[in-house]
Amino acid sequence: MGSVDDLPGRGSNHSIEEKAEAAFQALVAESEHFILQRAGRKDYGTDCQIEALDLGRTSNVRLDVQLKGSERALNADGSLSISIKRTNLNYLIARPYSQFVAYHAPTATLRVASAESVLRQYEHKNANWSKQDTLTVTFSEQLTLDRLKVLADLARSDGRASRDRRIAHATVANDDLLPLLREGRRVIHVPDDQALAVRKLQELYKSGKDAEISDAFDQFAAILGEAGNAIGYCYMAEINLGMASRSRFPERIKAGIAHLEQQIGNRRHQVGSLLYTIGNAQSALGDETAAKASYQAAAADMEFMANSEAASQCLKNLGASYERLGDEEKAAELYHGALENNAHLPEAHFALGLIFHRKGSFEEALAHYDAVIFTERELGKTATVIGWRLNALFSLGQVREAFRSINQLLADADREPWIWSWCARQVSAFGRRSVEAAHSAIGFWQKYVREHPDDSTARVELLLTQFYLRQEGADIGKDYTAFRAEFDDSIAYIDPEQAALVWDRLGHWAQDEQNWIEAERCFRKAYESDGGHYGYCLGVALNFLKRYEEALPLVLAQAEGIQPDAMSWFQVAFANERLDRPAEAVEAYRKALVLDPDYSLAMFNMAGCLWNDGNRDRAAIVFRTAAQQFPEHELTTKLRRDFPELF
Repeated sequence: MGSVDDLPGRGSNHSIEEKAEAAFQALVAESEHFILQRAGRKDYGTDCQIEALDLGRTSNVRLDVQLKGSERALNADGSLSISIKRTNLNYLIARPYSQFVAYHAPTATLRVASAESVLRQYEHKNANWSKQDTLTVTFSEQLTLDRLKVLADLARSDGRASRDRRIAHATVANDDLLPLLREGRRVIHVPDDQALAVRKLQELYKSGKDAEISDAFDQFAAILGEAGNAIGYCYMAEINLGMASRSRFPERIKAGIAHLEQQIGNRRHQVGSLLYTIGNAQSALGDETAAKASYQAAAADMEFMANSEAASQCLKNLGASYERLGDEEKAAELYHGALENNAHLPEAHFALGLIFHRKGSFEEALAHYDAVIFTERELGKTATVIGWRLNALFSLGQVREAFRSINQLLADADREPWIWSWCARQVSAFGRRSVEAAHSAIGFWQKYVREHPDDSTARVELLLTQFYLRQEGADIGKDYTAFRAEFDDSIAYIDPEQAALVWDRLGHWAQDEQNWIEAERCFRKAYESDGGHYGYCLGVALNFLKRYEEALPLVLAQAEGIQPDAMSWFQVAFANERLDRPAEAVEAYRKALVLDPDYSLAMFNMAGCLWNDGNRDRAAIVFRTAAQQFPEHELTTKLRRDFPELF
């Protein structure tokens, strides 16, 4: 039996690996933040995956883990060094926050090192590491339940951010894809090393990357801990966004207030600076009464106010709180005080410019707008100033400069969604006040329609601006036929409730050319779209086309209620006269003359109607009255020549 009893030996490595797996599985099982998901392929470089739990629920957010075991002695500094294949690192680094976990048999402890930390170590120290077959991982940190919690928080927050980005791109409409891509915010990867995370956060805040910090807020909170000092940069970034009305997380701003209030007594921060930032947070949340009190308390800190830059900004923000609380006079006083400390403070100049703007003092407003120079563009402050500036320029009649500002502003329209609509409102309000403005307005509306082809209002404005220029005698470069083709292309995009006015204007153009058939068609379209006073022009066109039966009810409705003026009664009289209803015609002419005693044609027509009806005595009286009242009228000359007996 000797040969049969000769069995294979069980290697020491196999035993250590089993102990490593058992120790790791036991720790994960004890944790409330991960579950062991599945075993991996050791030859690929990962031994298992652990899935982060979210309030006890599975999240499908997983970390790859490669387990190692060793019996070797610890290094002099207490760390453990283990050799790995370089390809194992390459494999693990493909998934964020992958970990190497080592079991040290003599001490029965688990150690952890992230794949990122190994990569950083070799990138910084050995330029040729990618050609090595093996690498050394140094394990300095013990793997504990607290460390697993940090890893779970970090992985979940990173997973949510990645998921939300994918959803945004997967569900975005084609028209919104480019604006989404143009947002330009870079995705921040937060390292799982706390010291590195702090340095990255400080640099991001110093560089004004508030939006990027906000996007990575949860990741930073996971690695830094919400109670740590460094998390204050995250809160301040969110407060900055809130002051610009761009924060989506008011709860973070509220938490930021609590965090800053806790710092007041620790002597690590200037009290005035903390109070000033708290005031900003309260203002961002709309609590201007509390913000005012915080700013006033900050202004009482002489050490804080000794810094002219800090003092000017505090006075400016205090002024803003007063202004929002309704005390504009006190606000202006504080804005001037801010400029005494810093004559170039852009926010103070802008705030004063708006006050002068609201008062109609556009020259003074422009002087302050022109003094505004922002060094950062992330929060769209420069675009806002240009927007108000162009309104002041329009109000002062400086049309060319206003449209130059519009062109400057449109360069940022892909980043600031409000720009197109704001410029459209300005051009709509001022674009038809002069021929000069209208020529530039046409160019604007053409660009607007190219960018927003389905916008009904923009197409209406483009047509109305051309009608205005033609009415003012300016050459618009096209005759009725050419314009009609452009009109027909646009009318399909114009909402029915907006179509009546442009149909009416087109009808008047046709009327000017004595094309009454085309005019009637256009006026009918206007009337069918919106009825009401558009019936007058349709009635006039029908009268000219000798369609008196159709015209009469339209013009009678105008005269009796919709548009009860002399012209409406004249059209009623004209239709009745042509329909051989002299009594009704004479009465309508009389009503026209009551409303407008100087309506010469109504008086002559009334006399003619009486004459033709056989009432010549009365007609003669009216003729003589008309001739006396309108001695220079061509009909007076004709009467005196052809009917001298009347006089």
